[in-house]
Amino acid sequence: MSNVPEDHVLISKAVSAWYRHYGVSWDDNASSFLCANGCRSPEMLAATLISDFVGIAATRVNATSSYAVH
Repeated sequence: MSNVPEDHVLISKAVSAWYRHYGVSWDDNASSFLCANGCRSPEMLAATLISDFVGIAATRVNATSSYAVH
C-alpha cells in the first residue's frame, strides 16, 4: 500500500492527463497552478482542467491566487 494520500494520486493523474491532452512538457509552475481540490474522480478533474485551462499559456498568471486584486 502506498503512503501517498488518495487525493494526491487523483490530482496527479488528472494533471498528467492535461499534459497528455495538450502535448506539452512538464512544467513545475503550471503543475502548481493546475492542482485543484473538490473533484471526485481523475476523469472529472481532468475534464475540468482541459476545459478551463487551454494549453500552457492559460497557466501563466501574475496573481498568486484567484483572490488577488490587480
